[in-house]
Amino acid sequence: MVFTKNSGLVMVWVGLVLNGTYTVDQVPNIFNLKEAVTAVVNGTAE
Repeated sequence: MVFTKNSGLVMVWVGLVLNGTYTVDQVPNIFNLKEAVTAVVNGTAE
């Protein structure tokens, strides 16, 4: 499974990180979830 910036789970985690509920370091390492969330938060997602 590969997560993209438009994946529902990525969107949920991005919201939680931007909200301050969690940090990027707390995003689970499931497939490429952490990398996708980090890319969206940093504005580098394609």
